[in-house]
Formats: sequence, structure tokens, C-alpha cells
Amino acid sequence: MIVIYGRALLRSVVATRSFAKQPVPLRHLQLSSAAVPETRALTVRRMTTGAGAEKQSAGGGGGEKKKEAKKGWWSSAEFWGGLGAIAGWGMTGAAINDAYFAGPEIISANMTGVMLVYSSLFARWAWIVQPRNTLLCACHVSNVIAQCNQARRLIEYKQANGEHAEVRQYLEKGAMVAVVGAIAVVGSGTMQAAIVGMNAGPLSAIAAADAGPFTVHFWAPMSKWLISGASFLDLNRPTDKISIAQYTALTATGAFFSRYALLVNPINYVLCSVNIALFGSSSWHLGRKIKADYIDKK
Repeated sequence: MIVIYGRALLRSVVATRSFAKQPVPLRHLQLSSAAVPETRALTVRRMTTGAGAEKQSAGGGGGEKKKEAKKGWWSSAEFWGGLGAIAGWGMTGAAINDAYFAGPEIISANMTGVMLVYSSLFARWAWIVQPRNTLLCACHVSNVIAQCNQARRLIEYKQANGEHAEVRQYLEKGAMVAVVGAIAVVGSGTMQAAIVGMNAGPLSAIAAADAGPFTVHFWAPMSKWLISGASFLDLNRPTDKISIAQYTALTATGAFFSRYALLVNPINYVLCSVNIALFGSSSWHLGRKIKADYIDKK
């Protein structure tokens, strides 16, 4: 038994030594030797790709920052909105200036009424437009107060001169405008929903538009058309009844808002067109006034 066990043990040792002396196939060596470099290469490739992605991301971010940095005054809504607000304050200042230094005989009843509607609508527009223009909103609220004072002065002047029928006519027109405006504000939401729900193609699309006829984005510039229309109707107005301060402010407003209207959200092409017209009509009156007071008198 011991002899048998010894022979088996000897055979096992011999077999082990002979297996160790056998050469390892070349394909096994190639596979094992290539495994580590391949793994390293894959790791390096991943690290390189990651670094490149980070660099590209950083480069993209830098490009966006450079793009934002390159945004100059010409494309800045805040810049043109600020100029528009300053010009608007000029109109408010003109009304205050005329209240202190000019007689009520130069006050235009039509222009005063239009300015009341105009500033009421634009105060709301400046508050909801993007970017919000708080300075412009405050300007128009102040202008409403100033124009109410001008209307008061005109009515008192007309009554003092016995023009009671004309005063009554002014008050009736003002009451009618106020009633129509209140009805429009109260019923506009219901009417818009009804037209949009009709699915009437272009009509429904216009009614649902961000700057459509059921929004202040539409009616604010339309009220400015009334100012331009009043200026166009009075192209031959006597120069002694033209306020330099008021028409200077209107001319500047037309110039600044022509650009500003294309930079706000939503873009307002109606506002742009009306300000081009306002600039033309107001500059005409301003030129006539300057010519009459400072050039022809020399």
C-alpha cells in the first residue's frame, strides 16, 4: 500500500515538472501582453475625451459670455427704453412747465385728451412688457396727473371766457371715451375667448396673438397713432400755439421708440411704425416753431 502511494506521488511530481517545462502558446502571450496596453490606451482615450469635452464646454461658455459682452447699445432694450423713458419724462415736464410758465390759451383740448388716453395705456404697457420699464411706467403715471391738471386749466379758462357750450362738449366726449374704455376692458377677455374658440383661421390667430387686438401691446401704440394723427391734422397750426417743450419731447420719443419697439418682447411693429410717423409730424411742428421764434425774428 505504501509502495503504491509512493509511485502515485512520484508520477504526479513528474507530470507537474513536465507541464511547467512546456512552452506557452504565442497567442496566449500576445493576448496577455496586449491586454494591459489596450486597457491603458482606453483609459487615456477616455481621459483625453473628457478633457476635450470640458475644454469645449468651457470654450462654448466663454463664447456665450463673449457674445453677451459684445451686445452693445444698439441691441440693448434697456438702453433705448431708458432713453424713451427720459423723453417721456420730457413730455411730463413739458406739461408741468406749461402749467407754471405758459397761459392756458395754448393748451390743445384734442392733444390733452389724447395724451390722457395714451399715457394711461402706456403706463400699463411699460409694466408688463419684457424687460419691464419701471421708469417709463412712472413717467406715464405722472403724465396722466399732469395732463389732468392741464385739462382743468383749459376748462377754467373756457368757462371764464363764457364758452360753456364748448366745455360741455369736452366733458361729454370725455365721459363717452371713459364708458367705451370700461366696456372694452371688462368684455375683452370673453370676446377674445369666443373668437379664438371659433377656430376661424387667421382671425382666431390674430385674436390669440401676444401683441394682438385684445392686448395693451396693440392699443398702446394705437393711442400713439392718435397723437400722430392730431399732429398731422394740425400741420398748419399757428406757431404761437405750439409748445416747444412738448414737441421737443414728442420728437425725441418718436426717434427713441422706433428702435426700442424692435427690441422688446413681444416685438411691436405697430409701435415702431407709429413712432416713425410721430417723429415726422412732431419734428415738422418743432421746426416751424423754431423758425418762427428764432430765425424769422432776426
